[in-house]
Amino acid sequence: MSLLPSRFIYVCLHFLVLYFQLQESQQSSADFRFYIENHTRNPDDLSRKQVRIYQLYSRTTGKHVQILGKKINANGDDGGKYALLVVETETFGSHIRIKGKESEHYICMNEKGKIVGRPDGRKQECVFVEEFLENNYTALVSAKYKGWYLGFNRKGRPKKGSRTTQRQQEVHFMKRQPKGRLDPLEEFRFTTVTKRTRRARRLKPKRN
Repeated sequence: MSLLPSRFIYVCLHFLVLYFQLQESQQSSADFRFYIENHTRNPDDLSRKQVRIYQLYSRTTGKHVQILGKKINANGDDGGKYALLVVETETFGSHIRIKGKESEHYICMNEKGKIVGRPDGRKQECVFVEEFLENNYTALVSAKYKGWYLGFNRKGRPKKGSRTTQRQQEVHFMKRQPKGRLDPLEEFRFTTVTKRTRRARRLKPKRN
């Protein structure tokens, strides 16, 4: 009869251990999810960043996005000093900040969907998410205003984010190295675009 209490105590202790292990596992999972969400939505200075310098070729204008200061357009020449962009990629996801190398202003989108240049890019309005499209172009959607894209019309003027969709050519860009600069160690795959290749991309391939 003396074995019964001992066995009962052993079973109780076993269940207590399992309970605390489960609680610890759930807490760790919750902490990890919080860490990811916190660093994705509100990255701090301690997060590891990747910095790249390249140009954004606009599909509609055939030129490049340039940051002149508060004003931003897509009429920059290949290799132009205002078309050189410093792109900061956060640790998690494809969240980026885009700063003009010359002007030191960031591309931001305000609550009205207007594209503006700001010297301080720490706010969420200055964060964009890369979306890689099937046609080898890239679209940049606002991290704060869902469904609002960075886009430019045929004259190179910024479009309001509320008037953009992913399918519009106005929001399609290509990453390109500045004219005359080649870096074999660059992680991104850059595409050289000419008037001929630009027209060819709009044509559907023939099937045999």
